[in-house]
Amino acid sequence: MKRGLTGKLLLYLALLAGAAVALLPFFWMVSLSLKPADEIFAPGIDLIPNVLAWDNYARAFAEVPLARFLLNGVIVCLGILVFQILFAVPCAYAIAVLRFPGRGLLFGAVLAGLLVPPHVPAIPVYLGLAELRLLDSYTALILPFVASVFGIFLFVQYFRTLPRDLIDAARVDGLGDWAIVWRVVFPTAWPAATAFAIFSIVAHWNDLFWPLIAVSDPDLATPPRGILYFRDQEAGSDIGALMAAATVVTLPMVALFLAAQRSFIQGVAMTGLKG
Repeated sequence: MKRGLTGKLLLYLALLAGAAVALLPFFWMVSLSLKPADEIFAPGIDLIPNVLAWDNYARAFAEVPLARFLLNGVIVCLGILVFQILFAVPCAYAIAVLRFPGRGLLFGAVLAGLLVPPHVPAIPVYLGLAELRLLDSYTALILPFVASVFGIFLFVQYFRTLPRDLIDAARVDGLGDWAIVWRVVFPTAWPAATAFAIFSIVAHWNDLFWPLIAVSDPDLATPPRGILYFRDQEAGSDIGALMAAATVVTLPMVALFLAAQRSFIQGVAMTGLKG
């Protein structure tokens, strides 16, 4: 009994230590966002500010159009997510439910697509958008990501767990495949859709690489791209305002995960039940 209790205690201590290491950069970011300049550059490391400099947050919104950057992030992330759902759900339904020649080969191509980093096709995609004169637009930020192989894979795994009788009953009622996808199958896939939405939104909200090369107009900058405007080659970076802006940009993702964590965990667990 004592040995089991000691083991659990050591496990909890290890988990707490791991959580502390993972969360330390976030605590440090929030701490810097609340410190005046003289404390930021003072020798030594203090997590708790001696004076709370709330004006860092006011400067974050005053020095750059941070609210505009946040709005751009919402538009881009929601635009990408909607199109990814529209593409991924029917594709996943076809692979998971329908029977046709080459289905296994097609799913293998989806798995192979998971191995390709998004940076690999960046140059040809950029050149294509340049030829179409679509750079410096919301289209340039959204279009390259409308088809998600990860989304297809995730929904395939979930749809394979659905009882076949559910789809057969829908066919008996006279529904075609398109109606079955959106009126029967997709409404049951909210846990998988929630999990995928969190993966997608977090990935594209935090993406700096593509917005950095696809747009140069400050009015189209997404949050990570907009934070770069705090950097000045002559005056240097305003660290307090920069950390305040980083905190503001991070908070929506934290709130999103906390609000949807139960559905997220359920969706991730259920998509792994059947291969």
